[in-house]
Amino acid sequence: MPTIRRSALVEHSAARMFDLVNDVQAYPHRFRWCSAAQILEQGEDRLVARLDLGLGSFSTWFQTENTLRRPHSIDMQLRDGPFKQLHGRWEFHALAEDACKVTLTLEFEPSSRLLGPALAIGFQGLADRMVNDFVRVADEG
Repeated sequence: MPTIRRSALVEHSAARMFDLVNDVQAYPHRFRWCSAAQILEQGEDRLVARLDLGLGSFSTWFQTENTLRRPHSIDMQLRDGPFKQLHGRWEFHALAEDACKVTLTLEFEPSSRLLGPALAIGFQGLADRMVNDFVRVADEG
């Protein structure tokens, strides 16, 4: 199963970065790679959401159930979409009061062998873009 891992050191608190990543409904307004976001269920430590994503000619959608451990991590588990398996994890490791390391890890197995290579390439580009864009939004304040 392909694994993608991206990280960044940022001059923002782990809580701030957690809150930005967890604000799923704002994704279409903040990021060009997200055309739609829908919260299907929400609780104190749980979120179910559907995202429609695209970057260049790559586009896909998926629905995940997210386990929230503020401000440390967000674990994503596939509920529906064009994957046999999809697991993701955002980690926010505090380095100081106003600095942290943000890490995104994605493991996935496409449901179609034919689409597998395209999804792998598209997801790699998307993961790079996602981490960079969250850092940019945090920097903009």
